[in-house]
Amino acid sequence: MIKRKKVVKSVLYQLFCLALGLLLMTPLIYAVCISFMRPDEVLTKEIHFFPKSFYLGNYIIALAQTNIFRFMFNSFIVAFVSSVVRIVTASMAAFSFAFFDYRGKKVLFYLVVGSMIIPADVLVVQNYFTTAELRLINTYLGMMVVFFVSAMNIFVMRQHFMTYSKTLREAALVDGCGNFTFYARILLPSSTPVIATVFISSFVGTWNTYLWPLLVTNVNNMRTAQVAITMLNINEGSSYGYGTIMAAAVMILIPSILVFLVFQKRIVGGMMTGAVKG
Repeated sequence: MIKRKKVVKSVLYQLFCLALGLLLMTPLIYAVCISFMRPDEVLTKEIHFFPKSFYLGNYIIALAQTNIFRFMFNSFIVAFVSSVVRIVTASMAAFSFAFFDYRGKKVLFYLVVGSMIIPADVLVVQNYFTTAELRLINTYLGMMVVFFVSAMNIFVMRQHFMTYSKTLREAALVDGCGNFTFYARILLPSSTPVIATVFISSFVGTWNTYLWPLLVTNVNNMRTAQVAITMLNINEGSSYGYGTIMAAAVMILIPSILVFLVFQKRIVGGMMTGAVKG
């Protein structure tokens, strides 16, 4: 009887999670359906959730009107390099906070954590002026520089490094292992799950960034994937506007979805190792 109740609870819980997941995915599923609809199906008073037939014209128009592969390449460069640099900066800062003792360490850490409450939009104007003064407009570095440091990633990696005993570092120093060697050859290789979590979350977040790349670029060759959608946002009354926009959005979403599907186990594992101190 007890086992049967557990089975029923498990089935109900799984059904609830499935229903919640479908509910949250409904806008995405509807966007995919619209991308395959003909213009007369989209611009109608009746609601059509599924297309009558798979119409690929929206994808053809999206590819013809914008150099979307160039935009996606730019987004990949910005997201990949920013994520790698962010791992380096976050891990080195976390290593300092976790293993070194020096005056003002707690104050610096509290400042880093406190910076997370500052909205990024507040700093957009000042960051733009700084980037312009450094002559980084229309450059990859100009698009990436604001993503090189993340207080959240520093906090996550610091919490993970705190799970290591300080005697491990002391033993390594006794054996002639310097601080950098301990960091590069012992600490980082054993922290693969949390590093993967930081990289994936940073990559997806940077890939989906819209405002900053739009501000610091004014030539089409340097635009990112998210800007491509706005270039297709043509006037209402056009014969193919909404379907084309949805087609471009679906193509741009594919890399993010693939990253989550392939690395979802590493994301969960990294979060758990960074959240538990043993």
